[in-house]
Amino acid sequence: MTHAPHDFKNHFEVNFLQNIIHSNSESRARFSFEIFYDPRTMKYIFVTGGVVSSLGKGLASASLGTLLERRGLRVALQKFDPYLNVDPGTMNPLQHGEVYVLADGAETDLDLGHYERFTNSVLTRANNVTSGQIYESVLSKERRGDYLGKTVQVIPHITNEIKECIRRCEEVTNPDILITEIGGTTGDIEGLPFLEAIRQFILQVGPENAILIHVTLVPFIKAAGELKTKPTQQSVAKLREIGLQPQVLLCRTEQPLEEEVREKLSLHCNVPLDGVIEARDVEHSIYEFPLMLQKEGLDEKVCRLFAINRPPAQMEEWRKVVQRIIHPQHHIQIAIISKYELQDAYKSIYESLTHAGGAHECGISVIVIDAEDIERDGPEKYLKNVDGILVPGGFGERGSEGKIAATRYAREQQVPFLGLCLGMQIAAIEFARHVCGLAGANSTEFDPKTPHPVISLLETQKEVSEKGGSMRLGIWQTLLKKESQAYAAYGCSEIAERHRHRFEFNNAYREQFEAAGLIISGTSLDGTLVEMIELPHHPWFVAVQFHPEFQSKPNAPHPLFKAFVGSAMKV
Repeated sequence: MTHAPHDFKNHFEVNFLQNIIHSNSESRARFSFEIFYDPRTMKYIFVTGGVVSSLGKGLASASLGTLLERRGLRVALQKFDPYLNVDPGTMNPLQHGEVYVLADGAETDLDLGHYERFTNSVLTRANNVTSGQIYESVLSKERRGDYLGKTVQVIPHITNEIKECIRRCEEVTNPDILITEIGGTTGDIEGLPFLEAIRQFILQVGPENAILIHVTLVPFIKAAGELKTKPTQQSVAKLREIGLQPQVLLCRTEQPLEEEVREKLSLHCNVPLDGVIEARDVEHSIYEFPLMLQKEGLDEKVCRLFAINRPPAQMEEWRKVVQRIIHPQHHIQIAIISKYELQDAYKSIYESLTHAGGAHECGISVIVIDAEDIERDGPEKYLKNVDGILVPGGFGERGSEGKIAATRYAREQQVPFLGLCLGMQIAAIEFARHVCGLAGANSTEFDPKTPHPVISLLETQKEVSEKGGSMRLGIWQTLLKKESQAYAAYGCSEIAERHRHRFEFNNAYREQFEAAGLIISGTSLDGTLVEMIELPHHPWFVAVQFHPEFQSKPNAPHPLFKAFVGSAMKV
């Protein structure tokens, strides 16, 4: 394989090779920092949340992982989601946010994106477990007769399956420390089996080998002019009712956590004073969070509890990355042509733009534009002042004509353009209609009777009836055409990217498109699938069938996003 430049090469090896071969000593040695921690008893950190959801348990887990890695420890992260869906792949992004796809094809919770962006954690389908998967596995065993006629119950069968998932993740990733986040909030009925399983697990491995971190809200009541500790007291009381005692409180707050408040939380929650950690809202970027937790001494506290004697986390490189992000020298506007109003629906795209902006010392204002507004009012009203246009992935016909209009505007007005997954299909439809003259050209997803199905169902999808986990998923290799914008961005001829789609470019129109000037700059290794298209004589017009946003990190921006932002800066 022809290798990419150094920073992307390291990132590629961590996210592709380690996921595929499930890690080994050689791949670990490729990390950009030294691993020198001697093998010893596994340590476990469990992260729970109280009172309300969206407190940032995933971000806190990832940030702690960052700090522990930079102390020379191998860290793995795992997410337990209490909902009954087998995975989030069939869930509406408006309800759950984006579906984050791993290298092995697992469709997972968006928190796993935080895990990969913040750490070198090796993630596979073992790193995200839902109640649906737990119950599906237990019921399958019952149907096979594995329980030998026993009555199947939540305890011990469901809790044993949950504990087995912890062990499975440990076997796959082989870390020194496994951080397991429990989704939802303490007290949710669907989360109780997970908490009970953790109680049993800690008893079995010994309390000296496990830590419980409780992420909790300490709200500031403006009318009273003070922070309130009662929500934390109540959620900790719920944990203690089932035999779980946190060693650390991670207190989400908008105001400084004064000593008096810390002492009150310590007393009422039975947590040592140095275990009450302030986790105030970051001012500029989520990538400041590990630095904030380091200042509060969270990683030092964890190491003391585990009796691990390691030097402080080496965060100089991370600090430089954060400084470039929060103190940009330039500024641009990027329009994202959206069909989902929920911000988390495009979480990895926003973060990838931030990473690319940091590499260029450029601040990026993301303008989210509803595709249906463009359908109604036309693209110029919304796009005339932007420096770049991005059309993201998605499913369904709604908003497709607005996306096509925005893509045409980018092509004709020479505005840098990046199309992702559906965005590539939209670019092909627009080119077919307005350059090739194929009236009515469309995707069969939107119009099964289109006279020109330039986008059609994958051959392997035509007999598929079940929706869950049945798309083209995970890492697939792409061969790049030399002397293309894609090749210039990656600096290599062969890449591997993550996919999630059912429809593809129809090869019946390939010659016609190329004759009209479209460059097919990336294909599958056998040449049968079109993976990337671009236009010559344009500042930057590249569209891809895959999801590059799933392989970008703050200290290793994805080449396509980096090139896209660089082009937008020149407009």
